[in-house]
Amino acid sequence: MWRRVLRSAWLAALVVLVVVAGARLEVEGAGVNKEVWGSLSSKLSGIIIPGFASSRLRAWAILDCPYSPLDFRPLDPVWLDTKKVLSVLNCWLKCMLLDPITQADHPECKSRPDTGLSAITELDPGYITGALSSVWRQWVNWLVEFGIEPDAIVAVPYDWRLSGSMLEERDLYFHKLKLTFETARKLRGGPSLVYAHSMGNNVFRYFLEWLKLEIAPKHYTEWLDDHVHAYYAVGAPLLGAAETVKALMIGVTFGLPISEGTARLLCNSFGSSLWMLPFSKHCHANDRMCSKSDADVQAGTHYFCDKNEREGNSSSWPVDIARVDLPASPVAMIAYPDVSPEPEAVTPLTQCGMRVERSYSAHQISDGTFLRDLVDADVHSTRALYHLIKYYLEDPILNPLTPWMRPPIQNVYCVYGVDMKTEVGYHFSPSGKPYPDNWIISDVFFENEGGTLQSRSGVRVSGTSNPASGDVTVPYNSLSYCKTWLGSRVNITRTPQTAHEVNDMQEELDVFHEYGSDVVPNMTREAGAKYITYYEDGVSLPGKRTAVWELDKADHRNIVRSPVLLRELWLETVHSFHPDAKRHFVSKERREPMRDEDCYWDYSRARCSRTDRCEYRYVFGDVHLGQSCRLKASSDKDHILNYL
Repeated sequence: MWRRVLRSAWLAALVVLVVVAGARLEVEGAGVNKEVWGSLSSKLSGIIIPGFASSRLRAWAILDCPYSPLDFRPLDPVWLDTKKVLSVLNCWLKCMLLDPITQADHPECKSRPDTGLSAITELDPGYITGALSSVWRQWVNWLVEFGIEPDAIVAVPYDWRLSGSMLEERDLYFHKLKLTFETARKLRGGPSLVYAHSMGNNVFRYFLEWLKLEIAPKHYTEWLDDHVHAYYAVGAPLLGAAETVKALMIGVTFGLPISEGTARLLCNSFGSSLWMLPFSKHCHANDRMCSKSDADVQAGTHYFCDKNEREGNSSSWPVDIARVDLPASPVAMIAYPDVSPEPEAVTPLTQCGMRVERSYSAHQISDGTFLRDLVDADVHSTRALYHLIKYYLEDPILNPLTPWMRPPIQNVYCVYGVDMKTEVGYHFSPSGKPYPDNWIISDVFFENEGGTLQSRSGVRVSGTSNPASGDVTVPYNSLSYCKTWLGSRVNITRTPQTAHEVNDMQEELDVFHEYGSDVVPNMTREAGAKYITYYEDGVSLPGKRTAVWELDKADHRNIVRSPVLLRELWLETVHSFHPDAKRHFVSKERREPMRDEDCYWDYSRARCSRTDRCEYRYVFGDVHLGQSCRLKASSDKDHILNYL
């Protein structure tokens, strides 16, 4: 018996040693010279601002859940703990819901944002849930692999349920964020790189406006130059997202095992739910943004719109965002005479049952027209209207439902995915059920690859097509609005996302770009190939650089895990601080494998691809040939010179 026990223990120890040795070989053979790559940006810090629902919330309460052994104790995870969502949903809702008027916590349970990098890497750690809820994990792994020090990366999670003004009022979030930048500079000796994803860009924009009031005007730009070297806006909903209206009317579950009605209850209790409402690029909070001849369209007390809003269709969006079947009223009879029945057919009974279809543009949604019209059919819309007016239209610091001019930061990079099927509009109808299930979606309008429009029902869609589609969540016109930040002369480059040579590159130099408009390259695409298209301007603003990167087939949530994006961010950062750099931006002429994951097996030649950089090297645990293709042990110091 003892022999069997000792033999089993010896075999187990042997397996552990082999696995550890294999892992060690894999790390040592990665081909990444951490000392060289890390030293090139040794003074930099990275500030990560996550998006909506992309950071953990923890309980600050002692809440006993009846008929269940699962209770909430201080610091227990709330967002996200899947087992409690499944087992004690009502208890979990108490910790998640906010008062729809005051934005206060439930009397029995409070939730507050977690801190540190662990708050944004995996929302629900675990063997199964960890991978499914991973957000910034690959980003952090990449930084560790290339020798970035732990104190160089700072995550600044926030309570993503709150609006900008409430973040500051309750948590002093923007005061803390300012101190984070100043501490990072003192600790590292240099400015920071800001990586913001999705709604994190809205948060960073609010911070910049808040900072104007916190710092003397003459020191504002100086502070930014000292503390922010570059801003990477990843998947920024610069004109909002149509899916926000869907969440407001129906609910978005984010893949959780809850009903859409429950998701709508959550959404309508959060002040932040309207932060990504779609709005028009032609309307501004200040009439000085429009010329005197154009500012003739005043939209209530909150907006001034130029003539393009009046003359155009759908507020610069592909289609009207919302079509709603609303009960007919005497006013509606006058406004929509074509749907009125014969006079003798109108009775009080039939008039109550009549409905008219109304369409709402992005501007009509952001200025409150849409919610005001819903009041008679859905009294609960008054809460959303209250949020809209108090936290957005009348915010003393910033009305975030207005177009964003280029931030006054030295280097600005706008990065997003394109050519994914993306929702751009909806048709809502009453369901006949009580709140929160009182609406259903009758039809959905999409933009497909290439910008073509279609509906779920197959009905022909009339609207304005874009040159591409969005990233599943945010439409193309909202993502690409940052092209208006480019100057009048733009260099455009398109390359494959994989490793490539100069022959694979397409380039158009000094392309004229009209201010406020899109710029579309005249370039070709091979079927099935994925490209990156770069729009770069390093001369229009002295001392400042602006770039827009479009990644084919990169969806909104997973773009922060894209190895292609991480590669480009890293090369651009290293290039910016390399003493031998001679270009405004890193060269696009070639991309060579930088990590083991970039090497793959070429079955046509029965060898690893890119033999100049990759080699076949089996490590215990490899399950296919491509996994055994790894980088050669070579000097990255010489390798980086190829991009300068």
